Amino acid sequence: MAKGRKSNKPREEKSDWQERVVQIRRVTKVVKGGKKLSFRAIVVVGNEKGQVGVGVGKASDVIGAVKKGVADGKKHLVEVPLTKSNSIPHPAQGAGGGAKVMMRPAAPGTGVIAGGAVRTVLELAGVKNILAKQLGSGNPLNNARAAVSALDNLRTFADVAEERGVPIENLYAT
Repeated sequence: MAKGRKSNKPREEKSDWQERVVQIRRVTKVVKGGKKLSFRAIVVVGNEKGQVGVGVGKASDVIGAVKKGVADGKKHLVEVPLTKSNSIPHPAQGAGGGAKVMMRPAAPGTGVIAGGAVRTVLELAGVKNILAKQLGSGNPLNNARAAVSALDNLRTFADVAEERGVPIENLYAT
């Protein structure tokens, strides 16, 4: 190698972020000269440690759309409180567009019982035991957004105690 030249090897960055493409759609826009073709990618980004986001990217090629979707997903991350059994602390509901998602915590060993985009969101959030049901629309984007909305509504005992300004022990009092 010549003096002062850098190697062309790409640097390997160890990232704990995972991306999954939920849907890629070919979309067209009618313009003066005819139809303009582009791609829309719905991407779910998560680290399986309680952070997840849904992003949408549009570009004239699939790779560009996926990259934009990943960047958008990282901008819209949500923090998910997980229990010791990698479940959610309480039942939750979320809505996105015409889609509604219902989630319930499950016992250890149950697994992720959910379908479509909701399953992808839950897996990348790091939830291992949960029951979820999509209600209403079957649109993958709206269902993914509804799932993120439901996860965003979750609160822990510590959060509730802090909001109310009482010690956490007082929440357990019967």
